[in-house]
Parts: sequence; structure tokens; C-alpha cells
Amino acid sequence: MDAAQGLLEELPDGLVVIGPDARVQIVNAEAERCTGIDREQLIGRDVRTALPLQDTTGRDWWVLTDPFTGLATRSGHRERLLVLPGEHEVLVTARYVRSGRSAPVDRVLLQLRDTEARRRLENDHAGLISTVAHELRSPLTSVKGFTSTLLRRWERLTDAQKRLMLQTVEADADRVTRLIAELLDISRMDAGRLEVKRQVVDLEALVRGQVERAVATGQPAERFRVAIASPLPEVWADPDRLEQVLSNLVGNAVRHGAGQIDISVTADPDGDGVAVVIDDEGEGIPAEHLGVVFTKFWRGSRRGGTGLGLYVVRGLVEAHGGRITVGASPAGGARFRFTLPAAVPEFVQLPGTPLLDRRQVHLPLPEFVDERASSRTPGRTTTGRTTTASASERRC
Repeated sequence: MDAAQGLLEELPDGLVVIGPDARVQIVNAEAERCTGIDREQLIGRDVRTALPLQDTTGRDWWVLTDPFTGLATRSGHRERLLVLPGEHEVLVTARYVRSGRSAPVDRVLLQLRDTEARRRLENDHAGLISTVAHELRSPLTSVKGFTSTLLRRWERLTDAQKRLMLQTVEADADRVTRLIAELLDISRMDAGRLEVKRQVVDLEALVRGQVERAVATGQPAERFRVAIASPLPEVWADPDRLEQVLSNLVGNAVRHGAGQIDISVTADPDGDGVAVVIDDEGEGIPAEHLGVVFTKFWRGSRRGGTGLGLYVVRGLVEAHGGRITVGASPAGGARFRFTLPAAVPEFVQLPGTPLLDRRQVHLPLPEFVDERASSRTPGRTTTGRTTTASASERRC
């Protein structure tokens, strides 16, 4: 019993065990902390008077639920916010233990949690709404202003003025689109429903494409230095998600960094995949902030942006089975490094064969007979080959 009692004391949530006579039998330390009531004042007493729980409208929760003489088919209650005397809030989950179906209640288990986690979640939601509202207001105001001007003064505007206004509208529309995409990704990550569609990706092309986009927006080409090792392991990843990761990291280096931006892609020395490193020569990230860079709403010392980009980046990298870290670059700025594993997905393996490395083993493409072609042309058989792995994956 001493060992069992020790485990109860170590539980992260409060636990109150109530017998069939409604008297409290067990109370652990966390339950004492959550309720603010010493266990000596609870054990042996009728729980309905020892813990006079009420709902948020002031109704007696024990009368409403009636676990001891109520419906015999109930098994408990989901977590809900209840109130103790003195407006002390606590989150309560109830479980009814019965010896058999529709049998009387043998025990009632109460799981208790304080409302700190709930408040943090509510604060996160409030912060997210405030951030989204602020980030949407600026581009939408710009779009509204420029479109109204174009409609009212189209004939009096020069072609150069029209082009500038339309380019600004397009940029602001892209900004809103990116924000919406980030929000959707966050909701999927938080719900565990983020999906990646893997295929063979050309990392060099993706990296150089990001540099070309930055140069097209006015960045000097000499600011970027790209180093691609050869040969690289074959990587299966979602090219759209990977482009999103690179766009965010390169964009951060451009906006918050300074001087030269070095991007290198090499084989991962600690695994069988690839490692991508992005260094800048800016002021870097303070050491005390390195542990919170990938959390929601982190923006560093500079304001602006949603503070969601790096949180999404970490989720996308980890969804691929990779890992991302941040530190100081040799030039004094920030260094972001992420890895991607090199592996052949199961859906491109031949049935009954072990997982193979396509860099070393070339699987033969089995032949098949196109029966439709042979039926259309008697006496003639048409042979073909299976599609490539990337094409197969596109159909999946």
C-alpha cells in the first residue's frame, strides 16, 4: 500500500476516491493543492458537504449529477469547470466504477485540475485572434484603398501609377493568403492531422528558386551564397511544404539578418539524410531566447509579423521526420539548421520485399500485358511498364 500511495502522490492531477456511502476515502497531494482544502478535512466525510461543488450558475453539482442514486447506466462526466466556496475554480472529471452493467456505484473517482492550463489556452486563443485581426487589417485596408482609387480615378491615373497600385494589391493579397495558410497549418498540427505528400524532391532547385525570388524582389544577388554538396542522398518529401519551410527561413534571414546569407545543403553527418543550413550576419538571437524561438507568437526584439512562421516551420519539418535547431552562425548572426531523413516510403516498395535504398539498389520494373489492347487487336499483344515511383505517388 505504501508503494501505491507513493504513486498516487506523484500523479500530476488531483485524485479523490469516494466510496459507495459518499464518504471520501483517498485524497492525494495535488487534490489538496487544487481545492485548497487539507485532506484531513476531507477523508471520512460526506463528499457532498466536504466538497460542495457548484456549476458556474451556482447550482449544486452533486444534486445535478446524483452519482449514488441516479441513473444506473451512467459511467461518469466529462471535464467541466466547477466552483468551490470562495469562487475557487477547478476542472473536474468524474468516473463511476460499477461491478457490472447497471450495478450500483462502488466508487466515484474525481480527477481535479486547476484552471491555469485553461487560462493559458484562453490567452493563446485571445492572442491569436488579436494577432490575426491586426495582420489582416493592414493589407485589407491597403487593398480597399487602392481598388477604390482605381475605380474612381482610372482615367486620370497613368499606367505607371496603375501598375504600382495593382502590384501593391497583389502583394497584400499574397500576405493574407500566407496568413490563412499558416492558420490552417497550425490547426492541423494542433489536431494531429497535418499530412505530407511525399515524392522525390530536388533540394538544389528548391533552394536556388528561393534565392531567385528574393533577387526578383530587389535583393542583390551577391548577398546570397549557395553551396550544394554532391552527391546528395535521395530525399522523399512534400515539395510544397518544403518550399514553405525554405521560404520562411530565407525570408527571415533577408528581413532580420544583415550582410551575407549562406545556404548550404549537405549529407547529414549524424544520419542518412540531408542537412540544410541558413546563416546570416545580422545581430543574431539572444541566447536566452533560443529555447522559445519555435513557440507560438515569438517575435524576438523586433515587432511585426504574426510570430507563427517558425512554429509552422518546426511542425512541417517534424512532420517529415526531421529536426530543426537554431543557434549562432560563425559570422555572428543566426543559424537555422534542419534535417530531412532519406528513406523510401512504403508505398513504393514491392510487396514482400524489405525496405531498400534506391541509391544502391535499382528495382526492376515488372512487365504487364495490356489486355484491352490485345482484345482490340486479335493476335496482337501490347506490353508496357509500370509508371515511375513519383507518378505513382501523384496518383495516390
